[in-house]
Amino acid sequence: MFSSVWNFVKRHKRKFIFTGALVGGAYFLGRYAQKKMRDIGEREAGEYISQARRQFHFESNQRTCNMTVLSMLPTLREAIIHQLNSESLTALLKTKPANRLEIWEDLKIISFTRSIAAVYSTCMLVVLLRVKLNIIGGYLYLDNSAGGAAASSMAPPDVQQQYLSSIQHLLGDGLTELITAVKRAVQETFGDVSLKHSLSLSELEQQVSWVRAQVEGGSSTDPGAPSRRPLTWYMMADEESTLADQACGLTENDVLTVKLLNETRDMLESPDFNTVLTTVLNRGFSRLLDNLSEFFRPPPGDSAPISAADSLAEVSLPLAKIIPIINGQINTICSETPSYFVQDLLMIEQVKDFAANIYESFSVPQDLQK
Repeated sequence: MFSSVWNFVKRHKRKFIFTGALVGGAYFLGRYAQKKMRDIGEREAGEYISQARRQFHFESNQRTCNMTVLSMLPTLREAIIHQLNSESLTALLKTKPANRLEIWEDLKIISFTRSIAAVYSTCMLVVLLRVKLNIIGGYLYLDNSAGGAAASSMAPPDVQQQYLSSIQHLLGDGLTELITAVKRAVQETFGDVSLKHSLSLSELEQQVSWVRAQVEGGSSTDPGAPSRRPLTWYMMADEESTLADQACGLTENDVLTVKLLNETRDMLESPDFNTVLTTVLNRGFSRLLDNLSEFFRPPPGDSAPISAADSLAEVSLPLAKIIPIINGQINTICSETPSYFVQDLLMIEQVKDFAANIYESFSVPQDLQK
């Protein structure tokens, strides 16, 4: 019996060797595959957790952006009103002075200037803070992810404070220059318009468009007027004003701050930023005109069966009546609670996408970006 079995094994030796190798190989291959699958699963789980953590941090950062914008609106509003104080003129008009016409003319220019400047500066505040807080947010994510492994923090607290304090340019010198540019454009557009001249909403929209054209891209008709500055200048000082050009002996934190400022300036000079800013400005001025349209409704007793658009087109108001309306718009534009104007700007998809792209760029280690 055993000899027959042995003879059978000898006759089929190669088959047994091949089968054994196949079974053994399959076993080890299965073990290897299991290990690989386990490693892949752990890596994917780690990547998923990392991505979820980064997404959570990003969303938290966006909420911080929104809260910061809203918290700065009162300061912005007070800064504009301080430079364009129409309240003193309206109070003076109540005393019925002899130069009432002159005061009305001044009130006309100041009222349009401060509402248009409010739209510009609020839109700029929204997009500038989006850039700044997502740059610093990306670096903070990297610092938190590295823990104690990093040789040095990329955004220590002192650097954060120094970097974010540069927003004061928009509330200070930048705002002053912006108001000057807007006031010059308003003077050219509305200066010769009589207080008795009636304007429809569409005509008023055209006038505002002319102001925008001069501020954003047009040349002044006054040969003595200064050259137009790019809109980014109102948000950020010239390079000559940065820490890098002030004095020698910069500290390590100063160097980091200059790096952040330069990265911010590069972002502000990008075509994508220009597109986003233009989109936000268009929405802001559209919202302003929507607010004004409420005052161009036909009288309640007028029941003619015409569309809302046609009814608005038919209503015209004397400029003297439009001035108080436009003058009060700053309280709507720069209102922090609730600020439907700003909330509308914050909900623009291009703003959200642009913020996500910035955060993505600065929350990924540089060696992974190459």
